[in-house]
Amino acid sequence: MPLKLSIIGEKTKTIEHPYTFKDIILYHLGIGAKASELQYVYEGSRGGIKVIPTFSVIPALEAVAHITLGANPMMILHGEQGLTVKKPIPMKGVFKTYAQVTGIYDKGKGALVTVETHTANEQGEELFSNYLGIFCRGEGGFGGERGPEEKAVEPPAGREPDFTGAYRASEDLTALYRLSGDLNPLHIDPNFAKIGGFARPILHGLCTYGIVCKTLIKGLCGDDPLKVEEFRVRFTKPVMPGETITTRAWKLEDGFYAVEAGTETNQVINQSYFKFHT
Repeated sequence: MPLKLSIIGEKTKTIEHPYTFKDIILYHLGIGAKASELQYVYEGSRGGIKVIPTFSVIPALEAVAHITLGANPMMILHGEQGLTVKKPIPMKGVFKTYAQVTGIYDKGKGALVTVETHTANEQGEELFSNYLGIFCRGEGGFGGERGPEEKAVEPPAGREPDFTGAYRASEDLTALYRLSGDLNPLHIDPNFAKIGGFARPILHGLCTYGIVCKTLIKGLCGDDPLKVEEFRVRFTKPVMPGETITTRAWKLEDGFYAVEAGTETNQVINQSYFKFHT
């Protein structure tokens, strides 16, 4: 089934997503929060729970699910993810989110579909926006534009990172993270993983995204997620449960860092950046 080029500019209806502190805690546990990190796992902590802003992917993906790409789902890869924070996320409420296809670009062997989502609270105030780059294998060659070439944010050549942090993803993390909404069997069922070309289930890409963001918050923001302004990544390779994700960051200017992350076997995130209030 061919990719639907007519969806460019298409906007979904506004999707309402109610949530409570329990949903936030579950998400935090799914990206590696520990019981000792009370600000992430205990609603009675001083000042209440501070929400790691990558929690925003939950309503974003729910809205994106209402877009019909037309491409074979088994040939779709999540290539890029970006976040811009406008206001702190409260401990409970109703997210109101819509998604819009902003472009479809011909990359030869495949097509890149770019999508933006915007989420507001119940009062209509925008909380955050998300960017997704979705690569559809085998859907290129239709004669479309290649799209703008974004300048990659690269670490300074020959310079050691200014920050390094590591987190080992447990063997069971996929079973926990999927309860936040991404129920793709690729991440839990060995038979589906084999169909996808993997020896065993892989970690969700957005779980890796959350883990890396949490690592950066702890190392660069004094463990204060309210400082995060933007976080954008390009996914390179999958992570296997049990692997250690090492995050490296290079300061380019105050509050702006180039970021890479890798495991014992693969470079999993590159050409990425993290921006925060200093």
